[in-house]
Amino acid sequence: MGRGRFHLKTLGQERSLSAFRVQAGAGAAGPDPPRGRVHLLGNGADSVSLTDYCAAALLLLLPATMFHLLLAARSGPARLLGPPASLPGLEALWSPRALLLWLAWLGLQAALYLLPARKVAEGQELKDKSRLRYPINGNPIYDFFLGRELNPRICFFDFKYFCELRPGLIGWVLINLALLMKEAELQGSPSLAMWLVNGFQLLYVGDALWHEEAILTTMDITHDGFGFMLAFGDIAWVPFTYSLQAQFLLHHPQPLGLPMASVICLINAIGYYIFRGANSQKNTFRKNPSDPRVAGLETISTATGRKLLVSGWWGMVRHPNYLGDLIMALAWSLPCGVSHLLPYFYLLYFTALLVHREARDERQCLQKYGLAWQEYCRRVPYRIMPYIY
Repeated sequence: MGRGRFHLKTLGQERSLSAFRVQAGAGAAGPDPPRGRVHLLGNGADSVSLTDYCAAALLLLLPATMFHLLLAARSGPARLLGPPASLPGLEALWSPRALLLWLAWLGLQAALYLLPARKVAEGQELKDKSRLRYPINGNPIYDFFLGRELNPRICFFDFKYFCELRPGLIGWVLINLALLMKEAELQGSPSLAMWLVNGFQLLYVGDALWHEEAILTTMDITHDGFGFMLAFGDIAWVPFTYSLQAQFLLHHPQPLGLPMASVICLINAIGYYIFRGANSQKNTFRKNPSDPRVAGLETISTATGRKLLVSGWWGMVRHPNYLGDLIMALAWSLPCGVSHLLPYFYLLYFTALLVHREARDERQCLQKYGLAWQEYCRRVPYRIMPYIY
């Protein structure tokens, strides 16, 4: 995420490299459960944990939520928390032509991904310094949801890296564009609100693709397995729920004057300025701390040999890129007015996601950097929002 990446985990669904485990009883036999998993029935690999139930529930709940949002956006009441006005027939949910178009879209993106004329960048060094490790034991439901393999590949085709940006994010922009053209067909021309939503989200996706190499340092690539969560999120959740504002505007046109549109553009510009400035500063410092753009920034040395930025954007709050992301999310929803909660689903969901991700980042950084991270938190007390959180 940021940047639209999908992360929906309960606190117990995190994979950790630490040896610490929570067991049902002292001296229990069998392999330890993943960190934070509380066994409900039995011990060892055959036991059932709370996170297993959560993973199984999310396998059903996530697709159902996506369909609910799509149906609500095109219904008359457009209720986020209520049932849709009507359910489509089974024939409306299946289209061989749509399936062929989807497969052709994936094939086109795969072909572009495999083109030889492209820049090749190295990812983060793994813990063992040389090769990936693939655990073979675990709970099948939990493992299916989160994924056991870190970077599944066929030759040099990396499935997780491919799905992170290409089919979902570009598909999101194409869906927005199709909705804009449909509105022009129905009303004679696209509304100002539709233009703003398309423009803001096109800028966001274009930024992600322009800075594609930066994704190699994200948690998605370096730590998370490629399972249902990332696959469904990248291919389905992102294009169909992140385009919710444009879908809402097609079925519920909203008047928008130039003064209010100017204010919304300013809000989006501020969010993007913070988001891009913070990420660029971080990436430049990681690549070359001696770069003139970051050489004068104050840092804290750590026991690992790395340094923590404690000035610039990263001296304002501990996650300034998340702050920029949330400000932009607000700007994407404002063109839809304030009469319905549905267009603000993305802002609410993304706030919960980033707060959870921030908490996970904090725990991992404390484990990795120890006293240096405690000093950083003392000097930069606010996590995402200055003087608020």
